[in-house]
Amino acid sequence: MAERYPIPAARHRVEQEIQRSRFITTVAHTPTVEAARAFIAEMREEFADATHNCWAFLVGPPGSTSNVGVSDDGEPHGTAGRPMLNVLLHSGLGDLTAVVTRYYGGTKLGTGGLVRAYTSSVQGALEELPTSERVELTRLRIEIGYPTVTPFQRLLPEFEATVIEERYTDEVYYEVELPAESVEGLESALEELTGGTAYIEEL
Repeated sequence: MAERYPIPAARHRVEQEIQRSRFITTVAHTPTVEAARAFIAEMREEFADATHNCWAFLVGPPGSTSNVGVSDDGEPHGTAGRPMLNVLLHSGLGDLTAVVTRYYGGTKLGTGGLVRAYTSSVQGALEELPTSERVELTRLRIEIGYPTVTPFQRLLPEFEATVIEERYTDEVYYEVELPAESVEGLESALEELTGGTAYIEEL
């Protein structure tokens, strides 16, 4: 079952100047490789006149290397994308993409200078990045008798469950959404509460 982990809560941008070159770093939440590539394409379009739009993405939990990508976008090999990814891998965050846009200022930084510039650009963006938590959610359809409605409703906060829909007929029908990791606990509690008469279906 997927774990919880921190992700970017919003798109974030910072800028720094190093020896007259402008480095603009934009970081975004990208939960899929497709989302990462779409964000990169958007940044390349926004900064179409830039000298370089280098990028790195990590899709998955913090530190995971199963879905990553990098590009030096014309900078010397290994001086931009790889150092950027290294920062992402050690950030403690998942599902994120960083694009560093460079407007060349006329002074060559050398390979070591470029590595430091791209590394510090991403680090600077992550320092102020607002974060939230990724939680895999599951929906359940639940049918219970009227006598168990109140105790059932009292159970919900314990399992971080939210009622999406409720209907009252001969029985009470609920559609609830909750963290996937809490499903088993809620099912067990319901079994106990209703003596095994509750109907539970995962949607």
